[in-house]
Amino acid sequence: MIRASEFKKLEPMVPRSDLKIVAIGGGSGLSILLRGLKQVTRDVVAVVAMSDDGGGSGVLREDLGMLPPGDIRSCIVALANQEPVLLDLLNYRFKDGNLSGQNLGNLMIAALSDISNSFEEAIRLIHEIFAVTGRVLPVTLEDVRLKAMLSDGSVVEGESKIPIQSAAAGLRIERVSMVPEKPKALDEVLSSIAEADVIVMGPGSLYTSILPNLLVDGVAEAIRRSYAPKVFVVNLMSQRGETDGYGLSDYYKALEAHAGPGLVTHVLFNNAIIDESIVARYEAERASPVQMTAADRDYYKLHGIELLLDDFVEVVKGYIRHDALKVAQRLEALVDIKIYHHGE
Repeated sequence: MIRASEFKKLEPMVPRSDLKIVAIGGGSGLSILLRGLKQVTRDVVAVVAMSDDGGGSGVLREDLGMLPPGDIRSCIVALANQEPVLLDLLNYRFKDGNLSGQNLGNLMIAALSDISNSFEEAIRLIHEIFAVTGRVLPVTLEDVRLKAMLSDGSVVEGESKIPIQSAAAGLRIERVSMVPEKPKALDEVLSSIAEADVIVMGPGSLYTSILPNLLVDGVAEAIRRSYAPKVFVVNLMSQRGETDGYGLSDYYKALEAHAGPGLVTHVLFNNAIIDESIVARYEAERASPVQMTAADRDYYKLHGIELLLDDFVEVVKGYIRHDALKVAQRLEALVDIKIYHHGE
């Protein structure tokens, strides 16, 4: 187990060019983490799930038959180096009319996809326009959907429907799978994983953001083959309809049950106490802080997985999220430790 006391305070610095970090996930968790990662390295690769079918992305999927742009856009905003007004433009969401709820950045990606006749080329062009640090990659270019089997044996199809129906029925998610079952991974995703100095999974929705990446053919195998530190960032709070009542070890158990062993060398977890007033706000939304017990510690020790424990919480407008810079600095420190001990 690695404790905070073993590390000196790391201050923000000029991003390195020799540190390759691959971050795997989707949703707001990944985009928040990327804001920290780009402060420690210029070579960050975000691998984004392509099973989103809700909100504006879902509308564009149905109307235009394109891949979902929403999580790609969020990651591009996080890694972009442009004037704030341009980033606000990319994030702008229409409030009225037929475009109500739709995002301008999503529409820009849709337009570039149509102009270039390629979703992949559209993403490359957006990278150039917004001077993105690193790369944002869709995990696959296939038209994939997510389905889940709940604890009563019923099946829910559609990423956006899974947590809603799970919560409404009071049932746990037993398993998720992709349709088609083994979509082909983007070649650049697999090569990026092979070249990474650190691979990080999460934070984010376990069943609808993280696992959909690992179920794409070749991704889990590429992670397993890597000798880099492989870090699973466990969420600060449980998520209604996905991880209700989950303890610290339950997250890894679900990951291993779906993608097999050998994907994680370290688990990063916030062990700081969260303010009671904030906890009360989340409990009103049926969420609670993820807890760590002695049994959880023993479980990870038995599996040879090191715990990275610290205060990783940042409070923003009464809500909590991971302190992205602190997480990024801890990941950077892991690489330095590996080099020191192994002379690599």
